[in-house]
Parts: sequence; structure tokens; C-alpha cells
Amino acid sequence: MLTIRRSEERGLADHGWLKSRHSFSFADYYDPAHMGYSVLRVINEDRVQPAKGFGTHAHRDMEILSYVLEGQLGHRDSMGNGSVIVPGDVQRMSAGSGVTHSEMNPSPTEPVHFLQIWIIPSARGIAPGYEQKHFERTERRGKLKLVASPDSADGSVQLHQDAKMYTGLFDGAERASYAAKPGRSLYLHLARGSLQVNDASLSAGDAAMLDSPASLDIHGGSGAELLVFDLPGARGSV
Repeated sequence: MLTIRRSEERGLADHGWLKSRHSFSFADYYDPAHMGYSVLRVINEDRVQPAKGFGTHAHRDMEILSYVLEGQLGHRDSMGNGSVIVPGDVQRMSAGSGVTHSEMNPSPTEPVHFLQIWIIPSARGIAPGYEQKHFERTERRGKLKLVASPDSADGSVQLHQDAKMYTGLFDGAERASYAAKPGRSLYLHLARGSLQVNDASLSAGDAAMLDSPASLDIHGGSGAELLVFDLPGARGSV
């Protein structure tokens, strides 16, 4: 049975230039009941105003994924990488033994709307790394497309953890199913639109959690953009 957490139950931060919804405890938002799910530690839904952003700051021992929904996000880091992330891109930065980076909205007129996702790596102190790939809408239309995995399967970015991330776009009669292996857990985040998953109705910002045995019947979408995380172990905060 799915456990649902509605969008409005998430933490909220409003800094003027940044409005953020936190699925799990983060910064000034603390909720001991929502510290993470398996190795999934952060899902922040961020909206950054034009020409604003996060100045240079440090990370370590975390797999950080950036997923842009609207607009564009500029990235620079201490590994020498500089890029602009647009809808359809998945960026993975392995902070490992330590890295600094900045994230800015390069547009002078348009806001950027994106998800920042943190996954706890399987080992500490690895060499920092960076990867960015683009996935066309046709690859995600009416199905779940693997975009992050531990072995770069199906052209996905590589995670240093036994976790997978899928994304899919669903409208009308489009339908997909997914069954996790025994002992695995699933975490779903509906980035936008509305969708039916099994017997539950989800709206933008809602999350759904399912423990083993975990299987999904995805249908009834209206402008839906869904992220599915296939995670190790049983449900629980980390």
C-alpha cells in the first residue's frame, strides 16, 4: 500500500530570491519524522529569481542530482566544470572528498524551477566527479526512463550508490508499470501535473512511498512529470 505525503506538508523556505519546498529536513526546516527515505536524503523543489542563485559553497560525501523543470541553471565547480542545465538534462555531481560549486540563474528575465536531489553514497571520501546528460521528451513519453543508476545502464548518469532514478511524462491514456526487486523500496515524487498511481491520486509536489513488495501501475496522467527512485533496504529515515 502506498503511503502518501501531500505537497503542502513539506517544509517551506521563502528568501525572496529563492522559494523552496523541502521533502525532508533541510537547513532551518527540521522534522524528525522526515529525515530521509532509505539513502534518499534531500529533494528540494527550488524556484530562483532571474540573475540570482547560490554562491560558491562546499559539499562532501554526497551524490547531488540537479533536474530542471523550467528555465535554466548555471553551474560552476572547483573541478573546472561550467555548464548550463536545461529541461531534459540530468546533472550528477559526486562531492566525495570535497568540492565547491555555485548554481546561478543566468537569465536576466526568467525564473528557474528545478529539483535538487541528494543521495547518500555507498562509500565516503571518493574522488569528486561530474556528469551531465540530456534525455529527450520522446524517451520519457508514456514510460519510465532510467536516468541515474550505479552502472550507467541505458545511458544513465552514474551514481555511487545502489539506487536508480527514473523519470516519465504521462498524459491521457499513457500507462506504465514498474515492479521493484524483493527487498527494495520505491519513492515517487510528482514534479508537476496530476497522476494516478495504483489506487492513489497524486498532484504536483506529492510524494508516495512503497515498501517491498513494491509495484506500480501508473495511469490517468494530465501534464504529469514523475520521478521514481528504486532504493535499497526497507523504508526508514537515515
